[in-house]
Amino acid sequence: MKKMWSLLVLAGLLLAACTPAAATEPVQSDNGDTTDTSGRCGDKTKLADEIQVYTWVEYFDPAVKDQFESECGVHVVETNFDSNETLLATLQSGATGYDVIVPSDYMVQIMISENMLEPLDFSLITNIVHMSAVNTHQYFDPEQQYSMPFDWGTSGFIVDTAVLPNPAASWKTVFDPDPAACGKISMLDDQRETLGAALMYLGYSINDTDKAHLDAAKDLLIAQAPCVKSYDSQTNDDLIVSGETVIGHIWTGDAVLAGNPDTGGRAGLEYVIPEEGCTIWQDNLAVPTSAPNKYTAMVFINFMSDPEIAAQNITFMGYGSPNEAAKALLDPAILNNQSIYPDEATMSHLQWIQDVGDALELYDRVWTEFKASIGG
Repeated sequence: MKKMWSLLVLAGLLLAACTPAAATEPVQSDNGDTTDTSGRCGDKTKLADEIQVYTWVEYFDPAVKDQFESECGVHVVETNFDSNETLLATLQSGATGYDVIVPSDYMVQIMISENMLEPLDFSLITNIVHMSAVNTHQYFDPEQQYSMPFDWGTSGFIVDTAVLPNPAASWKTVFDPDPAACGKISMLDDQRETLGAALMYLGYSINDTDKAHLDAAKDLLIAQAPCVKSYDSQTNDDLIVSGETVIGHIWTGDAVLAGNPDTGGRAGLEYVIPEEGCTIWQDNLAVPTSAPNKYTAMVFINFMSDPEIAAQNITFMGYGSPNEAAKALLDPAILNNQSIYPDEATMSHLQWIQDVGDALELYDRVWTEFKASIGG
């Protein structure tokens, strides 16, 4: 994206309304009943025995899933994906067993356009009232009908300061690395994120659709490749904690946990938001139109958005919370962590990934050519 938020995004931030209307028709229970309910588990007689959740790695605290099963009597089966594109491809291939999915902002927009998401029933998902206006009615779901804010963060890079003690707060650290880092860099295995990082370093929008600019980004990635150990969106935090890498293109939560010895990380790992900007993103809870247990899915989304539950889970994740009531329950040290909650000056340089429409084919071609050039 541009070096400042787009006007479209800024307009979304100015919308004050945060409580959408309930779905036109109440979602039936998974046995066909439509009785109104209240409470954290809804009406237990309507719940399925099990739901399938398709999500990013380490997004649900196991203790929270156990609590949902203990409290509501529903077993949560979790399956993981590594990118929004994998999520989309899985559903497009005909997979129909998932009840809850966790798409990012621009992917919500794409899925809405392809009629892949069920309107949410906010007579069941009452915890929408706790969501910040900044995180609702965004460009990807302006009427707030299809998605529930879950977490948000950024996509900068992490540095081992024992090896690189004074890293420049610039993508130059990643794309023109110190010789000590060559062969010890990890990049996200994510088309939009990694091409986007290259575009930003070159001074272009993360949503640029100019073929020449995208080819320049591809060439930059090809030139960087000899210094890259791994393109990895799932274990890049483990690689830098173990010392196998010294620089990692990474999402906020993974970086925060990697740099905390209390969460299995180690000291000396510094998360950097580059001065050129980086991605700001929001992940959301949503229900596919093909979900077999829609009522239970809505109850699960509301359960995960309960302030107490949300506070526990966001602490496990290490990301920013869109839930204002949950934030009130967090350790002040988390709220004051600039890696998780950047200041306004930093926020002004962040860019949202957006649906690029037909230009997605160009992104696909450029990414495929890049991967082929490095044997990936």
